[in-house]
Amino acid sequence: MDIKQLHYFIAVSEHMNFSKAAERLHISQPSLSNAIKKLEEEIGSPLLERNTRNLQLTEAGEVLFERAKVIVKNMEVLKIEMDEVIIHGTREITIGVMESIKHWLPKVIANYKKDYPEMIIHLVDILGSKRVKKSLKSYKTHLIITNQLMDDPELEVKTLYEERLVAVLPLHHPLAKKEKVTISDISEEPFIISTEGFQTRRDILDTFEQAGKNIHIQFEIERFETAVSLVRENLGVTILPENYLQGPTAKTIIKKEIEGANLSRNVYLVYLKKRHLPLAIRQLLQDILQYFETKTI
Repeated sequence: MDIKQLHYFIAVSEHMNFSKAAERLHISQPSLSNAIKKLEEEIGSPLLERNTRNLQLTEAGEVLFERAKVIVKNMEVLKIEMDEVIIHGTREITIGVMESIKHWLPKVIANYKKDYPEMIIHLVDILGSKRVKKSLKSYKTHLIITNQLMDDPELEVKTLYEERLVAVLPLHHPLAKKEKVTISDISEEPFIISTEGFQTRRDILDTFEQAGKNIHIQFEIERFETAVSLVRENLGVTILPENYLQGPTAKTIIKKEIEGANLSRNVYLVYLKKRHLPLAIRQLLQDILQYFETKTI
């Protein structure tokens, strides 16, 4: 029994059709049939019940199907890790990021590059809890910085810091004259909010509900950049992390503390517990954690 046979058996089991499985595997149907027969001979038991209408897994086939999927997945992970260590060494790291980290992560990386100048760092947008889990578990990213709290035993979650959420208004909005605004103040305004699946959206909706106020959603967005652009064009108001509004962005809008609403979010560093991380990547992970032990953003 080898890994290729297991791949073949998984394909047949998932399609329950030799023709479709052979097409997926890019081999001939007779070759696939022979491979499965050989596997059955090696095991000493039929794996598939064959009749003129369809295929069905035997009890032995069901057991092998479940075990084979785990074995194949583990082999894929092993190949990735060996490729990373042996072939590419530790020259590349991929980090999933969100928009509000733009004012501190470059500082950490700049310091890190002094010791690892040859390291190639890929920064990719990973938004939403489902995408975070999928990206880490499929080995697309080494680390992810997110505000999504991951309740998953396969993931290690480190809290980095808490950031305040503030109201964002057009420059000449009537509420801009107030020192602070309330949920009641903005409840009648056209509102710009993140799409389903984002923690910030849930927090904002909960805050409106707790205040007993309706929210008039006019736009749903995925990126804060889009929200700020819409506010700038006087198309509505929104609530965003205060850290994102630093720098040039702050000059194009008005930000206001929201009175009576304890709106904030935590930012986390997340990685896969069982994944082997080479020394150079573990060092960047530690640099990020240590940055927040001594500094505030």
